[in-house]
Amino acid sequence: MKQYDLIVIGTGSGMSIADAAISESPDLKVAVIDKDDPGGICLTRGCIPSKLLIYPADIVRLIQKSNEFGINAQIKKIDFMQIMSHMRSIIKKDIDAIKSGLKNSKNIDYYSTQAEFTAPYTLKVENQLITSKLILLCTGSRPAFPPIESLEKTGYLTSDTLLELTKLPKTIAIIGGGYIAAEFGHFLSAMGSKIIIIGRNPQFISTEEPEISFVAKKELEKHLTILTNHEVLKTQVSSKGKEVVAVNRDNGEKTHFIVDEILVATGRSSNSDILHPELGGIKIDEKGFFIVDEYLQTSQPGVYALGDANGNYLFKHVANHEAKVVYFNTFGKTKMKVDYHAVPHAVFSEPEIASVGMLEKEAVEKLGKENVLIGFYKYEDTAKGEAIRVTEYFVKVIIQRKSGKILGAHIVGPQASVLIQEIINMMYTKNQSSEPLIEAMHIHPALPEVVDRAFRSLRTVDQYHHLLKDHLNLPTS
Repeated sequence: MKQYDLIVIGTGSGMSIADAAISESPDLKVAVIDKDDPGGICLTRGCIPSKLLIYPADIVRLIQKSNEFGINAQIKKIDFMQIMSHMRSIIKKDIDAIKSGLKNSKNIDYYSTQAEFTAPYTLKVENQLITSKLILLCTGSRPAFPPIESLEKTGYLTSDTLLELTKLPKTIAIIGGGYIAAEFGHFLSAMGSKIIIIGRNPQFISTEEPEISFVAKKELEKHLTILTNHEVLKTQVSSKGKEVVAVNRDNGEKTHFIVDEILVATGRSSNSDILHPELGGIKIDEKGFFIVDEYLQTSQPGVYALGDANGNYLFKHVANHEAKVVYFNTFGKTKMKVDYHAVPHAVFSEPEIASVGMLEKEAVEKLGKENVLIGFYKYEDTAKGEAIRVTEYFVKVIIQRKSGKILGAHIVGPQASVLIQEIINMMYTKNQSSEPLIEAMHIHPALPEVVDRAFRSLRTVDQYHHLLKDHLNLPTS
């Protein structure tokens, strides 16, 4: 049995822990195991390749809007194959660089194979046993699949296999109404596919504020079809293509669609099963994710789980944050608890969405309606918003009434993921106060003014809902 100082399963954010540990202890012996291409899900089949595809889609939509500014621009051709090949070439270059670094490191034994526990602290790889008292589980996640009749027989794409496409399907049904559906719906429709998104929740992108989802759905529906509150019952192959049968969850009415391809975008599931964690004395939750404490340690001392593996927040930036926590708790001089008080995310659709912290409903339930203020401002009511000719897009901020503490923020519109960073940074200060943001000088006329003005336009919860209902024609929470 081969002994290591550290075993890392997965080559995503956990590699930063190994790299930092090796720099501090040059004699450290590390085993790195990954059955897939190295680099982690974000690089190989997640956020990076998808954003390489979404940017060309953003350009398409910008060109299509150019006539509003008196610019007569036309798109003569979209070379789907070139866009896909460019994405794959960039990803391959990065994967090859990581693979080379792993293979040539004097501190690392790189196992490009499957691993599984045979006993606590003991793993089987390539027909040999390896062991360490310090193991990092960075196993990522995989696409989840709903129980749909004949789905396997019909055939489908996932967010993984879509990246391998060499020809654009003319029509695509996307099963699922969340982030993945919104982003790939934007990309594929901009490329020229006819898209229908079928979501089972009454609200499109159900984890966002209702008014954010309302605007996003309305804008996306200019280019594709979105069905909410529909359950896909079965799929089958017909002489005309792939048939999708969905039922309206309210009235039971069935709808049939014939498409060239089906994309399943119904979330992510755990990879823990392939490791046989029970043999390692490691507990998992009902969804299969590793159970961790506030230090990200599993039920087995010395075994930590981070990133998608623990199921807390399936975002790369969270995995990076968790890697810092695990490093301190394994190689640092002081212990660190994981902090999720202000976890941001963005949806890179058209329009873009960004959120951080509490939803309004959460804030009201936790603090009481009388202790919550809502700030709201529309892009179009700023000089830059007028210049770029956008309507209905807005910034919503949620504030604790007496302290001015920022509880959450939600943005829908251009550069949402950039604009929200100013708010995120304030939420990581000692008091999480909005005061420095309000007092700061904002460039005029620039888009960040919409954030500034949202914080200067505070209302009670009831006043905000009155505004949504009577003046903006938006749904109330």
